[in-house]
Amino acid sequence: MTIEQTAKMCHEVNKAYCEAIGDHSQVSWNEAAEWQQDSAINGVMFHLNNPDAKPQDSHANWYKEKLADGWKHGLVKDVEKKEHPCMVPYEELPIEQRVKDHLFIAMVKLCK
Repeated sequence: MTIEQTAKMCHEVNKAYCEAIGDHSQVSWNEAAEWQQDSAINGVMFHLNNPDAKPQDSHANWYKEKLADGWKHGLVKDVEKKEHPCMVPYEELPIEQRVKDHLFIAMVKLCK
């Protein structure tokens, strides 16, 4: 699979997981904004370049990318304000959010 195909698969698995836990805010890959697609692609490349990276490393990579793009912590995800409730250290994430990093890594390994 290409990096973009792997990123699409990761995105769609994340969407399905979110729906399973009652979060219906995620859109499909084809409807996702370019920044969302780029974020998934960057995550895939990070894991391909760091095959032993752990879930907390995945979150740290995502956090660093968001911080560089001007995002900050907020109680709810707000794209306009660039606020996100997951803009916290990995250890402070609720378990439901930590699962996303485990799923992402599993999908990258499966698709490579």
